[in-house]
Amino acid sequence: MATRRAETTQESKQLLVAAAAELFAERGYRQTTFADIADRSGISRGSITWHFGSKEGLLEAVIKQMVSSVEVDLESPGVRGAGLDRVLQGAVEMSQAPGTKLFITMIAEATEPGSPLRARYAELHEVLRRRIHSWVDSAMLPAGVTLDGFAAVVLGSVIGIHQQWRIAPESFDLEDAYASLRQLMRCALKDAARLGG
Repeated sequence: MATRRAETTQESKQLLVAAAAELFAERGYRQTTFADIADRSGISRGSITWHFGSKEGLLEAVIKQMVSSVEVDLESPGVRGAGLDRVLQGAVEMSQAPGTKLFITMIAEATEPGSPLRARYAELHEVLRRRIHSWVDSAMLPAGVTLDGFAAVVLGSVIGIHQQWRIAPESFDLEDAYASLRQLMRCALKDAARLGG
């Protein structure tokens, strides 16, 4: 009996987190209400505070799940120094990951003073930069470019490209943007021919 209750509790929490993630991605954190989450999940509004304490607690669970999914991906076999093609393929994969819409939608809220998103986004950025580190060997970088700097530029490019596409997909050529990023990186990185180009 206790085991079934624990399973039901876990299922309810998962449904609430999934519904909140979808709604936060569609509307943003501030515009999403408990009623919206309850309607989408099929779970009562009271369950949100029961499981998470508050809307901010639910937000933390959503972001924690996103961070965890990226960290699990980081544990896959390393491909350090695998070359330019792998770096760019990884960037494209990141931009197409299921949580990317949520990540992009809520990023503006994360920059506001006192935002409950700020610390979680800083953590997620760090996880993503570490993922990019895993693709690159410092010998691939030109003089004066550090692994940290390179990871920040790649992540910033991917976020910026994807954000522009999300805002105006009908007038933004995502494939062309990634092709341009690929060419710019090919020109910047050493030994482009050896690296897959």
